[in-house]
Amino acid sequence: MSGPSFATRTEVVPVLDLRGGVVVRARAGDRERYAPIVTPLSPGPAPADVARGLLAAWPARRLYVADLDAIMDGTPPDLGALRAIATACPGVELWVDAGFATEEGVAAFLAAGLGRPVLGSESQADAALVRRLAAAAVLSLDSRDGAPLGPAALHEEASAWPPEVIVMTLSRVGSGAGPDLAGLAALKARAPRTAFYAAGGLRGPEDLPALEAAGAAGVLVASAIHDGRLRA
Repeated sequence: MSGPSFATRTEVVPVLDLRGGVVVRARAGDRERYAPIVTPLSPGPAPADVARGLLAAWPARRLYVADLDAIMDGTPPDLGALRAIATACPGVELWVDAGFATEEGVAAFLAAGLGRPVLGSESQADAALVRRLAAAAVLSLDSRDGAPLGPAALHEEASAWPPEVIVMTLSRVGSGAGPDLAGLAALKARAPRTAFYAAGGLRGPEDLPALEAAGAAGVLVASAIHDGRLRA
């Protein structure tokens, strides 16, 4: 007897969280307590090794990379780690959140040729930056425990959103609690033409059809792949 079918068009985007030059394991968005990852997909937490392991488990056309040192402490992006990932995964696009909050910072990253910048709402002081850089960047609408992070205008003015938007529910990251389907559906209703990527809480393949029904173009995933709950 065959198992259940989970056919879906929802794109899976594997995730790497970087801190101190290595990949760390996300747990409910509590970044201060993230530890170097231990995973059967890689011999260690080196970014290139983990990236290769993720793509072996789930072949993907892009990876999402969060540079937590840059996001939390305002340090420059870890270009060495990003180059290692890019070299290990030729032809794979990188979406990189490194706490970008200025046009100069985004321009310097684009000049390095290491992927597309992600503008996290939690990092923004100027809501207009997203509108000015909409052609080049991805927006991440960040929230924690139901509270939007960053300028209210970024969450309220759908006309300012770029074509691709991540819905980052930080309290669900690494929790296995299931994605925020209601929040995603509400955003899709406001901006039907926007490609939304859910982030936080995916339990396994059983969540993919529900995400598609809620309007997700894709979903950012780490724990479910490392734990073997999601395989290509």
